[in-house]
Amino acid sequence: MKYIGYFVIILFFTSCHVVRVHTDYEKETDFSNYATYNYYNDMETGMSELEEKRFFNVLDIAMQSKGLRLSEEPDFLINIQSRFYETPRNNTVGLGVGGAGRNVGGGVSVGIPVGQAKVQREIIFDFVDSQKEQLFWQATSKSSFNEKATPVERERKLQEIVAKVLSKYPPKTRK
Repeated sequence: MKYIGYFVIILFFTSCHVVRVHTDYEKETDFSNYATYNYYNDMETGMSELEEKRFFNVLDIAMQSKGLRLSEEPDFLINIQSRFYETPRNNTVGLGVGGAGRNVGGGVSVGIPVGQAKVQREIIFDFVDSQKEQLFWQATSKSSFNEKATPVERERKLQEIVAKVLSKYPPKTRK
């Protein structure tokens, strides 16, 4: 029983910082045709200049570790979009007032939010065939964002996000 309590506590603390990734792709795509990449010139990432610089550095290292090369004449282009949003507070304290009589009943309940809303970041990765100008792979990551994080912590979080996203590229085909 003691171990279950420890497990629940660990699960609680780790579940807040999980990077969730969802992918989609064109099922007819031959991913072996894509060896080189580059970025769209007019990309609006939604990140600050410093965060963008960190992000592209992390992404380039991860792409190269997958055997993909940055090129002036790429096989595909990458578009990145990100946004921040607050998740609703799901912790509330309920206050209730009620009464009951012989044949009469009634009640009032009020939920008071407790704690702060959590800031989340969503990053969308679009891989677009440079010849056909068609999207062939897309990933959406959602994760927590700490506004007070140091640059080192932010880079570590970006590494976690990029690693999780690229672990799903190329998709494993099911037969």
